[in-house]
Order: sequence, then structure tokens, then C-alpha cells
Amino acid sequence: MSETPFIITIDTEGDNLWARPREITTRNAEYLPRFQSLCERFGFKPVYLTNYEMAMSDAFVEFARDVLARGACEVGMHLHAWNSPPLVPLTSDDFHYQPYLIEYPDPVMKEKIKVVTRLLEARFDRAMTSHRAGRLGFDGRYAAMLLDEGYRVDCSVSPHLDWRGTPGDPNGNGGTDYTHFPDSPYFLSPSDISAPTSAGLLEVPMTIRSSGLYRRAPWVYRIPLLRQMANRLVSPALNHLCPAESNLRGMLRAARTARAEGAAHVDFSLHSSELMPGGSPTFRNAWDIERLYEHLEILFEDLSTLCRGMSLKDFHASFRQSPGEAVPNGSGEGISDPATNQEMVRA
Repeated sequence: MSETPFIITIDTEGDNLWARPREITTRNAEYLPRFQSLCERFGFKPVYLTNYEMAMSDAFVEFARDVLARGACEVGMHLHAWNSPPLVPLTSDDFHYQPYLIEYPDPVMKEKIKVVTRLLEARFDRAMTSHRAGRLGFDGRYAAMLLDEGYRVDCSVSPHLDWRGTPGDPNGNGGTDYTHFPDSPYFLSPSDISAPTSAGLLEVPMTIRSSGLYRRAPWVYRIPLLRQMANRLVSPALNHLCPAESNLRGMLRAARTARAEGAAHVDFSLHSSELMPGGSPTFRNAWDIERLYEHLEILFEDLSTLCRGMSLKDFHASFRQSPGEAVPNGSGEGISDPATNQEMVRA
């Protein structure tokens, strides 16, 4: 079996946005060199999907420009609509509600994408081609606007998950339902972002795999007592290749399951602030961070024997030469019950 492309995507954003701060700090930029060194030691090339406040952080820009000059990372775009210019109020308190970009009028969406893209290009002196939506809110209008701005890769799709119950604008419809989306890379059309087509924006979904028990008997996870037993004795319904969502065992299971299925890629994701003590609700102190790095060492060591590191831009180039066939997820069901879905509200 050939080596599987391994892509590391970092939502590079301000400190602990889960707390909904009105003044956003970016101290987590100081903690990124340690993670970058770990990636380089294993030959991996992280993609820093960067939002507005991090693009304005001189500390992050200095760090990233140095790594870019060495060809050891990629910088792409991550957009949080509520604090990205132009600031056009959508709700009574956008910093509290954190509305999705797709909830804004089209002209505002376009201008926000354009302004953040131009800022990133000016700060890093290169074109932006890769993107992940803030809070994973994505639709066909958004895809079309990204293509107009020269983007070629998106990684917003989180297979199996339904975000409609996670509100932005309290008068809106919540986030995007990815229940029936493919979990393999595919070119998408703005007319239907869930349907593979022959060309367009390359979608590289996050690596999330359902457990064998969930595939065979999803009803088990709908009954609280049985779900607790299954989570403890077998596996959670979903295993994410993401340390905020799954423990080490779950991450290894997600990666190994994907590879066993012949996946065209595996995608590891986390937030830059999760590398800083107190930068997120999950990793609250120095002990949590040291434990995280212990797990990353084991995970990366395991994947280094099976995978080869690639950036999203590199993956796009190789996928165009030899496109894979997108395969819809096999469960036919998504996770939307907050008690079942262990997913944090993504920033």
C-alpha cells in the first residue's frame, strides 16, 4: 500500500474564542514554534489557515514568513465573519453570537473575503489558494466567491456532522449539514457543494470516521445509557483526527480506519490556540499541553511510517494529476444530538 498524503490543518486564530471575547488577543502565536519543530522533525508541512487577527499579529507574521521562506509550511485563509472587516453588524451583538459568514448578505460576504485575502497576500507576499470557513459554515455562494478570488482548495467539510443546531445569528438556521457529504476529496460545484464534479474547487474533508458499532447499529448511540457504555467499552460513534475531539486512541483509530479504507488523504486538524495553556476550553494548563505533545509524538510517529506530509497546495497539484474517486460516507446518518456529538462548537 502506497504512502497516504498526511495534511495538517491549523485554524490559526485568536486566543480562546470559545469564551467569545470582545477584545481578541493573539498570544498563542508565541507557542507555534514548538509545534512547527515537531512537524518538521517528522517531515510534515502544516497549513496555517489564518484569520484576520492573526494576520494583524506581527509575532505570527514574523514566525510564518520565516517558515514559508524555508518551504516548511503553507499559509491559507480562515475567516471569522464577526470581526473581519468590513464590520457590518448583523445581530444585536456579533461578538457574542459569532454569526457565520454565510448568514451575511452576498455583497458583505464578498467584501470580507476580498479584504482578508488581500491582507494575507500583502502580509505574506504570496497568493492565497487554501481555505477553511470559520465555524465550518459553508455553502455554494461561498464556494463561488472563493473561486473568484483565486482559491483552489477548501477543507471546511466535516463529514457525518450536522451543524444546524449550532446557532450563529439567533434568527438564522444554524450551520451547515454535512451528514451526507463525501469523506474523500472531490471537486465541487457551487451549484451543489456535496456532489463531486469534474473540476472546480477541490474539497479536502476533515478526517472523521464512524466506529464499526455505529455503522452496524447507530441506534445504540441514541439511548443515553447504551451510548455511555459504547463510548467507554467500544468507541464513540465518531473518531476525529483532532485532539480536541478525540483522545489518542480515537485519533489513531480515525487515521488507521481511513488508511485501511484506501483513503486518498488523512487530515489532522486543531486550533493554534489549543497549543497554549488556557487558549481553549480543552487544554487549560501546562500539564494539558504536555499531555497533548505526548500524544502528538505518538500519533506523528505512527503516521510517519504510513504517510507522507503534504500541504493543501501540494495535495491539490498531485490530485489534479491523478484524481481520486469521492466515496460518500457509508452510515447514511449524521450526528446532531449534542449528547451524542462530542464536537466542540468550532471557532
